Amino acid sequence: MSRATDYLFVRCLNGVCFMAEHELVGVVTVTYNSASVVPDFMQSLLQQSHRNFILYVVDNASSDNTVELLTMYKDRRLRLVQNSENLGVAEGNNLGIKAALDNGCSSVLLINNDTVFDVDMLSTLVAGLEQYNCDMIVPKILYFEPPNILWCAGGTFSAWRGGANHFGFGQKDDGRFDQVREVQYSPTCCMLIRKTVFDCIGLMDPKFFVYFDDTDFCLRACRRKLKLVYVPSVRIYHKVSTLIGHRSELSLRYFTRNHVYYVMKNFRLWMMLYYLPICQAHVFRRALVAKGKIRALSIAERAFWEGIALFYAESRPTKRLLHLASEKRQGEHFARPN
Repeated sequence: MSRATDYLFVRCLNGVCFMAEHELVGVVTVTYNSASVVPDFMQSLLQQSHRNFILYVVDNASSDNTVELLTMYKDRRLRLVQNSENLGVAEGNNLGIKAALDNGCSSVLLINNDTVFDVDMLSTLVAGLEQYNCDMIVPKILYFEPPNILWCAGGTFSAWRGGANHFGFGQKDDGRFDQVREVQYSPTCCMLIRKTVFDCIGLMDPKFFVYFDDTDFCLRACRRKLKLVYVPSVRIYHKVSTLIGHRSELSLRYFTRNHVYYVMKNFRLWMMLYYLPICQAHVFRRALVAKGKIRALSIAERAFWEGIALFYAESRPTKRLLHLASEKRQGEHFARPN
């Protein structure tokens, strides 16, 4: 095959075939002491049928042999960014996104490295952006173990608790979530995003560090009426909480803190007066299921007030300017590529 034709291929989804440019995709993943999951992830990614991508691995000062493992891969598509300190998932993603856009990538795949997937994952998602005329696209996400249980089949925002819900969470993958559909939310565990989305709503909010950064991103996209599509024919398998731990003290702190910050950042005062007590109630609920209940309650309670302080750490004039800029942007028309 000639170099000219190497960048053209026929993509077929659900019986619909069309010619499309083999677009350059920026694949962004953030590592932190990820040595236990990196080999499986790299094996899945480097076998992709869509070969025209650049992988940006942003390492947040891992203390294990993550970087050593990554340097063993001689693939020219790999770009390793080594931070001198742990900047968090949100800012790590931002560094990768900026590099991808600077290198001319037409879309960016944000993906966890504690995942494994089939060889056509990337090609099907890239084709789906065009077929469904959407701004963002996500796959069906299942637990790595057991692999027939759903972790996320798209999602929606929760009006009663000020967060987001996963469709199908914990349910058997028995065909009930096998329809392509537009959704409001999905975690950035695996999400392909057009570069125009970042032009429209900006990057991830680095203040979240970890947890709720993707919820905030999806909410901003939803408010700008950007289209997010769930495609169940693409499946990835997620080693959930392998690196952080679902009920670790770190998870408890950042989930609580960021829930509060997310609510205060995104909702008006009267809604905050409703949601903040719900956040407080979650503090007690999380403490009740923790092993060391008293310590867990102390960590979560401090995190609650830390979230409030995080919101007010930003100067009021700056917040006002950002609010006005957001209102102005919301009045502008965002043209989705044909």
